[in-house]
Amino acid sequence: MKFIMFTALLSSLLLSGCSSLGVKPWERDVLARDDMALESASMDSAFDDHIYFSKEASSGGKGFGGGGCGCN
Repeated sequence: MKFIMFTALLSSLLLSGCSSLGVKPWERDVLARDDMALESASMDSAFDDHIYFSKEASSGGKGFGGGGCGCN
């Protein structure tokens, strides 16, 4: 009897963990702010991209033109 109660309790806890997936409509205004973006500072993002393709001797994949020689 205790095993069945424990199993029922455990399964209800596990299933209720997936009930809050997604963004609620009243939370969208907070997530739409500029500082919540993945790349909030465009200048920092541009510097990081420049450093990446300069060190890796390649460009492309993120909207850059040019080949792998670094001459762009």
